[in-house]
Amino acid sequence: MSGRRRALSIAAVAAVLAVAVASPSAAQSVTGRASVTDGDTLEIRDVDIRLHGIDAPESAQTCVAGGQRWPCGRRSANALDAKIDRRTVRCEGRDRDRYGRLIAVCYLGSTDLNAWLVRHGWALAYRRYSRDYVPEERRAEADQAGIWRGRFVPPWDWRRGERLGGQGSRGSSSSRDRDRDCDCGDFATQAEAQAFYEDAGPGDPHRLDGDGDGRACESLP
Repeated sequence: MSGRRRALSIAAVAAVLAVAVASPSAAQSVTGRASVTDGDTLEIRDVDIRLHGIDAPESAQTCVAGGQRWPCGRRSANALDAKIDRRTVRCEGRDRDRYGRLIAVCYLGSTDLNAWLVRHGWALAYRRYSRDYVPEERRAEADQAGIWRGRFVPPWDWRRGERLGGQGSRGSSSSRDRDRDCDCGDFATQAEAQAFYEDAGPGDPHRLDGDGDGRACESLP
């Protein structure tokens, strides 16, 4: 191959690689100033980023604490925005969702922002897609942090039209959804599993009562 043809070939390959690296559709890592869209969505350099493994209250969503409604969706977004405080965020992409958003774990320095949101009660572990943040959710629930200080509708239910009703309605008793498959590992105690088992209705849809004696997750303390 002549020197001229070799040079042109190298230049062509370099150009293709440059486009692939620069293209948001191919990006797997994005770093820069982040704009907060809501409690689980960011934008960095025109790349829309959905935080992996978590689900935050929607912007218009309200929760209840102390008998009063409060804008938990806006507060979730505000908490994330205050945490970032115009500093540089690094997002490590994992996939793309059906809307073309980059699914990513985002970091502020060494802080996993996905985990931080769940730990402080501003988002829930999105068990449908990942169990990465279940431990953080359990600690937030135990501490009554963020939305756990009162009653709420899990955001995936809120998007389907469910709203808070009276004191007897489902809310902060648990983020575990009757429509999501749970197992005994999701519960800390047998009493907690039993309460969920009874609340889920007849037929044991989550298969928590292996021997059919009406007592769920008997191996738990």
